[in-house]
Amino acid sequence: MTVSTSTGRDDAAKRAALVRMKRIATGLLIAMAVVFAISFALQDRYPWLQWVRAASEGGMVGALADWFAVTALFRRPLGLPIPHTAIIATKKDEIGTSLAQFVEENFLRGAIVREKLDSFGIARRAGAWLAEPVNAHRVGDESAAAVRAAIALLDDSHVQGVIESLARRHLLDPQWGPPLGKLVGGIVEAGHHRRLVDTLVEQAEAWLAANPQSFTRMVSGRLPAWLPSGVSRAIDERLYHEALVFVHAVREEQGHPLRRAIDGYLETLAVDLGTDPDLVARVEEIKNQAFDSPRVRELAGDVWESTKSSLLGAMDDPESPLRANLESIVVDLGRRLSTDERLAGTVDAWVGTVAANLVDRYRADIASIIGDTIQRWDPRETSDKLELQVGKDLQFIRINGTVVGALAGLVIFTVAHALLGS
Repeated sequence: MTVSTSTGRDDAAKRAALVRMKRIATGLLIAMAVVFAISFALQDRYPWLQWVRAASEGGMVGALADWFAVTALFRRPLGLPIPHTAIIATKKDEIGTSLAQFVEENFLRGAIVREKLDSFGIARRAGAWLAEPVNAHRVGDESAAAVRAAIALLDDSHVQGVIESLARRHLLDPQWGPPLGKLVGGIVEAGHHRRLVDTLVEQAEAWLAANPQSFTRMVSGRLPAWLPSGVSRAIDERLYHEALVFVHAVREEQGHPLRRAIDGYLETLAVDLGTDPDLVARVEEIKNQAFDSPRVRELAGDVWESTKSSLLGAMDDPESPLRANLESIVVDLGRRLSTDERLAGTVDAWVGTVAANLVDRYRADIASIIGDTIQRWDPRETSDKLELQVGKDLQFIRINGTVVGALAGLVIFTVAHALLGS
């Protein structure tokens, strides 16, 4: 609305200026005609008026000729069907094509674009702008608006379908057995599983040391009820002590039989996951049970809703870690572009190369916009638009033509009078 109102005001001001200049140029023509009539009528009584008549006569001729020339650009003078008039309206399409060709050949050239970008120093200018925190915050605001607009354009069901399709193609459709076998084999070969064993054994030893009653109650609950209490208590204490000794030994001895047994089991499991058909089939069965079709669809929807909600919330909150990190990255990038000449030169070269290649590749398509747009314009509207833009300046041609015509008429008459006499 603001742009439209501003444009309307500009057009009104230009139209008023055009009307004013037309009146001035036409007023000069009328003035020349009046002077000519008076001087022509009185030149016999006042011979010096012959020079005035000659000047005014030349001024009239110049004014009329340039009025015709200027008017013929936009419309038919006096509405008469004179050939080669109303040039813009009748030659609109040819003018559009010629203008498009001119722009293509003289402006839309990769070398010209590259030279302009190189002289502009776009990387350093952009870096100086981005390095200002207020501008980085503005980039964050614009990024948030862009994210909101992009998400608003997305259809939730379509996105869920894409996530489900990707999950099936890359996660669920391939067999899990062989990849799991490679994963387990790599973990065992690198010894990473030993950290997990260490943690489990340490936790088990700590639990036993802190909960002897829980352990003995668990053992007593599994002994026959007919055993004497003294025997039952002795068994509890003995088993508790042996459990502590066993767990401590496993924790301290890296070569403990239990550790070796775990290593051997995992090594065998890694091989069987890739080669044992029964085990591979069992893994696939478990996978299919865990991720049946409705569940995958539901998970895809949950993933999208969670991602969308988190992203929108983070982008809308100026104090969120995501926005803070984004603005920090923008400021850091701006500072580097401003201070690192090598980086700035690399960016400038890349931008220049990309822009030049795009212009060279699509120059004809870009230029065709001019011709296509002008072809769609109404002929009369085209004439009015162009006259509104340049008509004021063209009225100076009429004024200059009047002045030059008057001077030419005066000079011609003076020379003729001097050479040929009255």
